[in-house]
Amino acid sequence: MLSVRGLTKVYSGRTVVDNVSFDLQPGTVTAFLGPNGAGKSTTLRMITGLTPPTRGGSQIAGKAFRDWPNPAHIAGVLLDATAVHPGRTGGSHLRNAALLMGVPTGRVDEVLGQVGLGDAGGKKIGQYSLGMRQRLGLAHALMANPPVLMLDEPINGLDPVGIRAVRELLRGHAARGGTVLLSSHVLSEVDQTADRIVMIGNGRIVADGPIRELLSSHRSLVRGPDMAALAGALQRAGIRIQPSPDGQILADAPSQVVSDIAFKAGVQVHGITDHQQNLEELFFRLSGSNHR
Repeated sequence: MLSVRGLTKVYSGRTVVDNVSFDLQPGTVTAFLGPNGAGKSTTLRMITGLTPPTRGGSQIAGKAFRDWPNPAHIAGVLLDATAVHPGRTGGSHLRNAALLMGVPTGRVDEVLGQVGLGDAGGKKIGQYSLGMRQRLGLAHALMANPPVLMLDEPINGLDPVGIRAVRELLRGHAARGGTVLLSSHVLSEVDQTADRIVMIGNGRIVADGPIRELLSSHRSLVRGPDMAALAGALQRAGIRIQPSPDGQILADAPSQVVSDIAFKAGVQVHGITDHQQNLEELFFRLSGSNHR
């Protein structure tokens, strides 16, 4: 449904997005992750035609986004929830959008209800909180009921109730065969919402795959009566180790490999388990921490 091929953007000799490629299929929620400055927003702007790429391109259902006669019917986009006129009401903003999209204005009340703004349509946007503006931006993206949603930080400023509502909305969209590309810094929510992660660091894809596969670290936690002997046996076998906060050894090898090394070295083991890293660990390990 969404295909990105070799997207590259160079500004004044500096490459900010470097040969980014991925494909998204219907029925999935994909989290697009990376530190600030990694190239996420620039990539989304290139996909939507707001920023021309230096090289590469993207297609949604076989065409570039801007080549569709009415792009809002193929992809709903939320890139900046603050880019709305503060003097308009939420309802009038969406009615104008409906007219431009060729959507019946009766759809406005439907999407306001979907995002929890049913009682706020007559209120001026300048009086909206950040979370309400996020909801309004999501309502705009949903207006034409498009198969694809591309959302940059859609839960920024939302309270726990709002976050849960957006999660259920996105999962429901995917369950009905829709495709969601979601950028977010709220890693705990990504873990509950996304099927897949595409992670970018320094403008390049550093990880791409199902979230459960990526979180499987192929490392293990091990303990025994003589931790020094256990550590020595693993290091002599070329296994990188580090202390775990709970007093165990975290070894960069699967549990079966660690068990075999300990057995051959004659070192007793009292416990060994596969280590399941969390999304925060994966994020910092793969994306780097040199971005602001």
